[in-house]
Parts: sequence; C-alpha cells; structure tokens
Amino acid sequence: MDKKKVTQHYRKLLSLEQELSKAVVGQHTVMRGLIRGLLANGHVFLEGVPGVAKTLIIRTLAQATGCKFSRIQFTVDLLPTDITGITGYQQGKGFYVVKGPIFANFVIADEINRAPAKTQSALLEAMQEKQVTIGKETFRLPEPFFVMATQNPIESGGTYPLPEAQIDRFLFKVNMGYPKPEVEKDILERNISLGKFEDFRVKAVLTQRKILDLQKFVKEIYVKDAIKEYIVEIVHATRNAQEYGLKLGKYIEWGASPRASISLFIAAKAEALLSNSAYVTPQHVKDIAHDVMRHRIILNYEGQAEQVKSDDIITEVLAKIPVP
Repeated sequence: MDKKKVTQHYRKLLSLEQELSKAVVGQHTVMRGLIRGLLANGHVFLEGVPGVAKTLIIRTLAQATGCKFSRIQFTVDLLPTDITGITGYQQGKGFYVVKGPIFANFVIADEINRAPAKTQSALLEAMQEKQVTIGKETFRLPEPFFVMATQNPIESGGTYPLPEAQIDRFLFKVNMGYPKPEVEKDILERNISLGKFEDFRVKAVLTQRKILDLQKFVKEIYVKDAIKEYIVEIVHATRNAQEYGLKLGKYIEWGASPRASISLFIAAKAEALLSNSAYVTPQHVKDIAHDVMRHRIILNYEGQAEQVKSDDIITEVLAKIPVP
C-alpha cells in the first residue's frame, strides 16, 4: 500500500477532528470512535448521561462532512412509519410516498430505548441493508448512511430493552462520560446554550464522495494472517471461557457473535488509518476491542446481579490471549 496515500488521508482526518473540536470540547475518545465508525461504514451506539453533547457531536460531524443530518426523538408512542415514511393517497393523483427522517446521511436515534421493540425494529432493515420498504416499494438510502443511537443509562422508567439482534448491528458501543473539570471550564465559554450552532463556524472539510472513497480505502489496509488469527481467538475466548481460564468467564451467558470478528477486522483497519499506518498491528485491535465487543457479550443472571461489566471480561481476554 502507498504510504503517501495513507498520510494524505490521515491529514484529512486530522482536519476533520479539528473541525469537530470547534463545537465539541473534550470527548476526544468519542469523536475518534465516531470517525472510526464512519470510516468502517458501521453504526455507533452511544451511551451517556444527559447534557454531555451527544446530539451536538453528531450534528457537528454532519456539518464537517457536508452531509444531511436528521434527528429522531424516540418516544413510547413513536410508530415505525414515523421513521421510514408512509404511503398516502390523493384523489386525482393516486398514491404517493412521503419519506421519513431515516432518509438522511447521518441519523441520530435519540434515546432509542424509549420506544417499543416494534418501532426499534424499523431501523433494522435500514442499518443492515441500507434500504427502506414503504408500502410495496423499496428505496435505497443515501450514501454514506450512518446511524448513531443514544441511550441514557441512569433512567429505566418508561424504557424498553433493545433486541439483541438490533444491538449486534451496531459496530461500536461507545460510553460517553462527564468532562474533566479543566475541560468543563472551557465549556462554560463555548456552550451552545448561549449562542447558535452557526457561531462555531464549522466548515465542511469532506464531501459525501470523499467519505465513500475513504471507506473503500480502509478496506485495502493490510492485515497479516497472524492478526486475523489473533482476532478470531479473542472472539473465540468469549465463547469458551473455561478453555482460556477466564476468572470472569462464569458470568458469560453468550459470547460474542461472528459479526464481532468481522467488526474487529474492519474496525482495526479504520483505527490503523487514524493512526497513520498502512497495516494493522495487535495494538490497533486492542484499541478497538472494548468498543466492538462490550455490547456483544451477554451476561448471565449471576453476572447482572454481581454488576459485572463486560469491559472487565474483555480486558481479561486481551490479557490472556498471546500477542502475535
């Protein structure tokens, strides 16, 4: 692979991070996770308390990439057609289609767990197939197509658990925490509550075509066989805890799915490009392992009762598997 091309793309991604930083203070890890998800052509599940700029960060990303942005507020009475669109009828003109907010490049599904499973499932076809069926017609979604779903971890009243099949379709689950005190001081001066989004003057440093080119380029990042075996063994360890002597293995009900292996593979390539590397290293795999697998390891009742974190299991797995 041409190292010069890698560096050119890397510099473009650095300028994207700089544009995001105009509006979003701190949260570098989250911004990197979103950019990585976009490069890997995957979707991101973002969990964080209210008021930490979850909506702002995706809106800024859409502005900096020259893409169309749409926000869907999930509520208990939200219908699938409120997401996908409806077929209407007008006398004299016949049937017509009204496309829903899903027809955008960047879609934020805000507080996705507040809607019942039937409504949540309306995203499944869109996320996996990049298409939506309205009535008898199927429509392709615009490219690139990127979904960021948010969830508030501190409220359980009036919420519904997300179906495992839907959670598995998210490439990453990223945890967004509180900013550090020195960062929060800067937020006081730059917060959007006292001004307008336009005041940040975020410029479009990418285009839709450039994003698609970057996604294609990421697929070409080199991964040697030893790294592929390393990825497979990491996922295999979550399904066969006793074989690897995992102390926290007794809390695993179901290990990571084959989609986890695929996600580790493509996400490691995206991480390599973000690190200005033409090939994947074991460290790149380690750096993205938690985001890829934390929502794919299902804990048993004992693990939930003991409040075991899947992150702790992933950390133990990474410590047990020999690095190639």
